[in-house]
Amino acid sequence: MILVTGGTGLVGAHLLYHLAKTAPEIRAIYRTEEKIIAVKKIFSTYTEDPSLFAKIAWLKADITDVPAMIPAFVGVEKVYHCAAFISFHSKDYIKMRKVNIHGTAIIVNLSIDAKIKKLCFVSSIACIGNAIQGKPITEENEWNKELDNSGYAITKYGAETEVWRASQEGVEVVVVNPGVILGSGFWNSGSGKIFSSVSKGLRYYTEGITGFVGVEDVVKVMILLMNSEVKNERFIVVSQNKSFKEILFSVADGLEKRRPSYKVSPWQTSLFWRISKMVSLFTKKAPIMSKYAARSAHGVSKYSAEKISNILDFKFTKISEVINDACKKFTA
Repeated sequence: MILVTGGTGLVGAHLLYHLAKTAPEIRAIYRTEEKIIAVKKIFSTYTEDPSLFAKIAWLKADITDVPAMIPAFVGVEKVYHCAAFISFHSKDYIKMRKVNIHGTAIIVNLSIDAKIKKLCFVSSIACIGNAIQGKPITEENEWNKELDNSGYAITKYGAETEVWRASQEGVEVVVVNPGVILGSGFWNSGSGKIFSSVSKGLRYYTEGITGFVGVEDVVKVMILLMNSEVKNERFIVVSQNKSFKEILFSVADGLEKRRPSYKVSPWQTSLFWRISKMVSLFTKKAPIMSKYAARSAHGVSKYSAEKISNILDFKFTKISEVINDACKKFTA
């Protein structure tokens, strides 16, 4: 039996499809029926065969609720831990700690108790250190807790620490650190907003650079690692380093929409996040832009996925192809 947490998110939903093609038994955690419907739509973009989706045994639970999670581990041999709470707003920090760190600690403890064979954890490049002397960032670049890190980065790093604890207790572990994950199905959240925003006529762009990867590549790497002899290692999962300008222009071309035409400078985003934060104090709503989002919009971080490419002999899909495929599904 395979257990998937976060099975109703972008990575989890695509992972479930690829697992269902070969795995005989799959159990997935969910919180609301609406989330399951969204996963079913993801499956429909791959196949019209309903038998694959029917293979999933859904269990309603919250990963921070120990009694609810105990039944999830009955008969389980492998765990894919994809569940996470993502936010760059300071007001969500406590919730991120609860879900990302405490929730992962629960997954780890139950994995140890159930004596599962292997655990795959979906982390983030946010947990990898900065570049040294302009060289590409690798798994060896240590994360510096003394820097002004985002709450998301802090909690994902804390979650990784919990996962490494599992490796010391007899559970084989693999950790993937994906870049910005692009893919179809969730157009109003996460990176899916890139497509919906461009479709609505987004006018602005920045020229910051970071690592991007297609969601199918992420889940394929996860499955290959879980079926391999590799253990107790972490891997950057990035196809290409691209500027946000390049990504937005490619999405606009794929959707046959007008390209964003106004370049936003660092001082403008710096001013905007401050104004946004001030307005949120009065409206009691989350600010439109956080300090960390403003920083990443102009930062230059280039990542190397040489380690995973060499170990698995894995060939990543070009980001242009990932975007074209997502655009076709967006307009379908």
